Amino acid sequence: MPIKTRLVMLQTGMRAEMGVKVRGPDLESVEKAALDIERFLRRVPEIDPSTVNADRIIGKPYLVIDPRDANTADAKTRYGLNTEDILRTVEVAVGGKRVTTTVDGRRRFNVRVRYQRELRDDLDSLGQILVAGKTGQQVPLGALVDIRYERGPQMIKSEDTFKVAYVTFDKADPNAAEVDVVGAVRDRLRAAEGRGELTFPAGVTYAFAGTYESHARAQRTLTIVLPMALGMIFVILYLQFRSVGTALMVFSGVAVAFAGGFLLIWLYGKGWFLDADVLGQDLRDLFQIHKVNLSVAVWVGFLALFGIATDDGVVMATYLKQSFERRRPETRDEVRRAVVAAGARRIRPCLMTTATTILALLPVLTSTGRGSDIMVPMAIPSFGGMIIEVLTMLVVPVLYAAAAERGKPPVPKRQAANPK
Repeated sequence: MPIKTRLVMLQTGMRAEMGVKVRGPDLESVEKAALDIERFLRRVPEIDPSTVNADRIIGKPYLVIDPRDANTADAKTRYGLNTEDILRTVEVAVGGKRVTTTVDGRRRFNVRVRYQRELRDDLDSLGQILVAGKTGQQVPLGALVDIRYERGPQMIKSEDTFKVAYVTFDKADPNAAEVDVVGAVRDRLRAAEGRGELTFPAGVTYAFAGTYESHARAQRTLTIVLPMALGMIFVILYLQFRSVGTALMVFSGVAVAFAGGFLLIWLYGKGWFLDADVLGQDLRDLFQIHKVNLSVAVWVGFLALFGIATDDGVVMATYLKQSFERRRPETRDEVRRAVVAAGARRIRPCLMTTATTILALLPVLTSTGRGSDIMVPMAIPSFGGMIIEVLTMLVVPVLYAAAAERGKPPVPKRQAANPK
């Protein structure tokens, strides 16, 4: 937990994974806006009300010793004192001042002088501190300055030259995605502003912050990386087969695997999925079945799936191409026999290729401990996609046969002329 909190603070600047940063020109207006947002967020259903907390900026008591008060001006004039003399006495008596240094061997220690604690721990005691006048009189400090407590800031935070306060919160549903929660809260805040339910002082603005920003940045990156990866896969397939049609047939395995990955993610969110015991082991606990959000880890799993989803199609299409080059079938019937023969020869390599990938992912799906929260969502789409991807060893031969049959007669021409 301390490590996680530190990482969150480095990412967001706050001690929470989600929050609102309220910026403004002064502390009073920033605190007022932050408290208004806090009261509003406690009523938002997507947020746990007990986790909403706004910074209390103003409220710490400050001891003010003000020598500029008009009532003390005559006293300072009467005793020949100026502000510098008074504040020097306060510095020595209350804060302490180094007067000398003592030496003990190679060590040196500063010697500071100030009043004892019981002579400076309340307003009455401070008022009795004596200030030496120019003519030798000892004047109580209370007669020369105004001593009082004032409410001031507990901590001053600033970002981008603006004063800032944080309103932190957490989601009500532990399985909800942070991006969805922040989006819902943002919409509700804007709607409240539009209705006039929330009004902020002039110059005050707010912005959402949190670890979800990393997810949003990664999504923007993936919107570029995923199409590029799919395009590169298609280009490699085309360079292998030198045919757009064959490349598209093999590329269909990506769509099949993509559907399989989403199907397993959907099943993970169902309460009846793998709800059984095997040898006393609950399968839902073993495979950590729970609702899976479309996080960055899931999309990275899909990206890895796309790279291996065409393996069976490549194995099948390569052998089909070689078989057709040897046999050169001239009729639809010969094409179908060639496809069946080639498919029967390559069914075992395809199953072995898929099985090794699926078996390799089982330890990841059942893993626990550090890193499993990232690796398990990454493995789910790959596992589901590879299970369904087995269909490509049936889909590719059918598509290849359909393309090869185009324009070929059902039987050879010489047999059609002589039925006998």
